[in-house]
Amino acid sequence: MAAESAESIVPAVNEPAVEIDLDAAEWYLNRETTWLEFNRRVLHEAEDDRNPLLERVKFLAILSSNMDEFFMKRIGGLKQQIGAGVHELSVDGQTPQEQMSACHQMVREIKLEQRRAGKRLTALMRRDGIKISLYPELSPEQQTSVRQFYIDNIYPLISPMVMDPAHPFPFISNLSLNLLVSIKRPDGKGTALARIKVPTGGGIHRFIQIDEQTHYVPLENVIAHNLDLLFPGVEIQRWDLFRVTRNAITERSEEQANDLLELIESELRDRKFAPIVRLEVSNGMPAVHRGMLAAELGLDEDNDVFDVHGLIQKRDLFEMADIDRPDLRHPPHHPVDNAKIFGEPNIFHLIRSQGPILLQHPYESFATTVERFVREAARDPKVLAIKMTLYRTAEKSRIVDYLMEAAHIGKLVMVAVELKARFDESANIRWANQMEQNGIHVSYGVVGLKTHSKVVFVLRRDYDGLRRYAHLGTGNYHSGTARIYSDLGMLTCDPVIGEDLTELFNFLTTGFVPNRDYKKLLPAPKHLKKGLLARIRREIDLHSDETPGHIQFKMNALEDKDITRALYEASLAGVKVDLIVRDTCRLRPGIPGLSENVNVISIVGRVLEHARIFYFRNNGEEEYLIGSADCMRRNLESRVEIVVPIDAPDLKKSLREILNIQLDDHRAAWDMQSDGSYTQRKPGRRRNKGSSQDKMLALAEKRLKAATRLGKKIKPGRKERKMI
Repeated sequence: MAAESAESIVPAVNEPAVEIDLDAAEWYLNRETTWLEFNRRVLHEAEDDRNPLLERVKFLAILSSNMDEFFMKRIGGLKQQIGAGVHELSVDGQTPQEQMSACHQMVREIKLEQRRAGKRLTALMRRDGIKISLYPELSPEQQTSVRQFYIDNIYPLISPMVMDPAHPFPFISNLSLNLLVSIKRPDGKGTALARIKVPTGGGIHRFIQIDEQTHYVPLENVIAHNLDLLFPGVEIQRWDLFRVTRNAITERSEEQANDLLELIESELRDRKFAPIVRLEVSNGMPAVHRGMLAAELGLDEDNDVFDVHGLIQKRDLFEMADIDRPDLRHPPHHPVDNAKIFGEPNIFHLIRSQGPILLQHPYESFATTVERFVREAARDPKVLAIKMTLYRTAEKSRIVDYLMEAAHIGKLVMVAVELKARFDESANIRWANQMEQNGIHVSYGVVGLKTHSKVVFVLRRDYDGLRRYAHLGTGNYHSGTARIYSDLGMLTCDPVIGEDLTELFNFLTTGFVPNRDYKKLLPAPKHLKKGLLARIRREIDLHSDETPGHIQFKMNALEDKDITRALYEASLAGVKVDLIVRDTCRLRPGIPGLSENVNVISIVGRVLEHARIFYFRNNGEEEYLIGSADCMRRNLESRVEIVVPIDAPDLKKSLREILNIQLDDHRAAWDMQSDGSYTQRKPGRRRNKGSSQDKMLALAEKRLKAATRLGKKIKPGRKERKMI
């Protein structure tokens, strides 16, 4: 339903009010298309000339990576539903086929915009001395040098595969870049086709550097213009590029598995051979070859095949974005120490004496806060046990190293590893095996539920008895993403939270009695959704002209229908609702008579917004919560999540500051319209042109300087060398 037509629900003067059916499909936007709409905002960052050039190139690569994941997960899921004959309508009233058709249309529109942006960025890069040339454009001397590099370093890795009755159509791996070469048969009996896989990855770069520092040629173009090495004496008629995307949805039934580890390994093997959901071909590929590929791969040529102008697999532009040209990037931002923690010799004494501490990443260092907490827990002789949940972590994880160190010296260490973290399954299996070999008790969570919570739980023998310390966060224990994701965490020794975490880890290790008694925590799947809905209803009940209600949520996605419906009810009751939603949002704000009290913004900036904050005015007794869960059905009903209340006044003040700054962002914020589109805010003359993310970093630095003035000394190297 278009936004302007929504005015029809507003009654005319002297007419009775029209009752709104809050279950009607027209009030809910589609999950898939709203996520694609988010990628339009990502693409805009690549087009926005306020961003430095290489930052714009990075956003173009991010868009390409996002679209790959979209096809693997979302289109793959829709195709499975269609194949299974599912006709059930989505919350917004569409069949799986209708959703997929709408997605394909939006994808083609985005691809066209991406092509235009790519051409502009290529020209701007060339203007600034960064050239991506084709092989024929190189000088004879450069061609000779590149050819020799290719012969020495890449040529031995290539295995061309001819397709004929003796050589059937080869297996095409997921997201691989391939050459389709048409050759004339040496016996003169027609032509044959050969497939050549471009061997990128494993230390081989997509772009080969030429003699000049910032002059490159794509690897596939080098291979294509040196085919005489692969087919000596054979006439090459033409070559084209193609790439396939396979379905990533290959789950099997956990209930029927004897060993969850073996089941996940089987799923990974299945994924390698999963059905193909997309074929990308270079523009100009002959129709006969295009049709042959579609037929061999089992695809609908009209809907599943996408022509690509220019560079295929633009995700490899991350290589270009990493070029050493600081003049073409944002000024480097260094995470700083948390003002409360730096300079203090014992983190446990600090938490016990000062109370809970709020951490803000990437503005504050992950290494000197979270990693330090785990390191000290591993080495402190008074710490008896460490328990944690692990969803994703870095390839080289200091946190896991510290846990193994703790196990080696005899401490009890238990880790609940989520083996089914999408696209991190192999890494988590590897970590699980390594931890078990080093004496750590590894649990794979609860059958049927993903463990998505972010908790480190430490039991320490203090001077007055056993005390429970914890870190609870919104982001993964991943040092890499901690520099590019905006997340929150809390260090605490609150005894009630400690009791709740004891119950949580007993649940994770046994899978029994999910209806445990929690006094503060709101864990999913049994308590969180009920708790959020109850608080929304409480806000409605407490709302009045004298004490107006106010709800503010900051999250990655709003997809759950029940939460969306409850927020509509709050708006109808007069409660003001502010939502900061990064990508998917089913709710339609600004509809007269329904959601005119709702404001939805999305922030897209140099770091990925990933924190979750839930705020309720509660008749003046303000309530703040942070946690790992988005308002998505899967998070609320099919995962082990943790949302924790923030009680300390100084932490509440910090969360209020974050929400106010982001809601007032006029550089990186977009206002959602009632039809699901977005309008980017403009700074205006009197406003600070910096984004909320710039302000958050400035505030972290200001807090550290203020603490320094109070007498603390900054030790050498207190700023991280790694940049945001």
